[in-house]
Amino acid sequence: MERLEGKVAVVTGAASGIGLALATRFAAEGMRVVLADIERYALRDAGERLKASGAEVLIVPTDTSLLAEVEALASATLEHFGAVHLVCNNAGVGSRGLPIYDLPLRDFEWVLGVNLWGVIHGLHVFAPYLRLQDEGHIVNTASVSGLFFRPRMGPYNASKAAVVALSETLKFELDEEGSRVGVSVLCPSWVRTQISSAVRNLPERLAYELNTEQMAQITDYKSHRAAQLVDAMAPDEVAAQVCDAVRANRFYVLTHEDSRGNIEARMQRLLDGENPVAPDP
Repeated sequence: MERLEGKVAVVTGAASGIGLALATRFAAEGMRVVLADIERYALRDAGERLKASGAEVLIVPTDTSLLAEVEALASATLEHFGAVHLVCNNAGVGSRGLPIYDLPLRDFEWVLGVNLWGVIHGLHVFAPYLRLQDEGHIVNTASVSGLFFRPRMGPYNASKAAVVALSETLKFELDEEGSRVGVSVLCPSWVRTQISSAVRNLPERLAYELNTEQMAQITDYKSHRAAQLVDAMAPDEVAAQVCDAVRANRFYVLTHEDSRGNIEARMQRLLDGENPVAPDP
């Protein structure tokens, strides 16, 4: 989709981080943007800032883990702008930092609900519109954690690997029917976002209590991750790469060069029939 000006972009998880950077970049390209997020006050503030810059903006509070709310997002978009061309299924939450065997099942429900079912809902609702007009692009936010896996990130790893698989499958199916709808899968490494504090948006229906030992493990994990974010990539750098990928109809968006070594090492061990080894930090 080479021409972006005047087109309509829908971005979930748009109140902060990569989502806000995507919306900001697309607005700068002359697109009309729809910002969706579960965090209502941050979403309102993000929308007001973009409007102040001269962008045409619609904000729609959305819990992407719920199909009805994604359907409402699509309805609001079409009612307000009359079209949709670019869909970024970007909303995501992070890992709690506990081993799989210590994690409450509600943690799996939460992470898979947003990171995986949020993408599934986005595809289910928006892909038919794009296919019907035979124009547009879909960007699914996965992670390098969908290509190689670190410990204490079980639900997150599982969700992102599934997003990569869904995205590849979708591309094959669209290509098979000769569709002009493009697909990209975004696989960033460390980016300066608030995903490590995503539990602030944990729905009450999925809330649970942790014991003292679990809390200590989580605190240690978060401290370690915070140190790694010091030199992390800025969200606007990620958004620039996504914008280029949409224009070029490029599928994989591997934002960090230093991810390639871990990807190659995992693939080589798999081909050699060797046991997996945890990747470099």
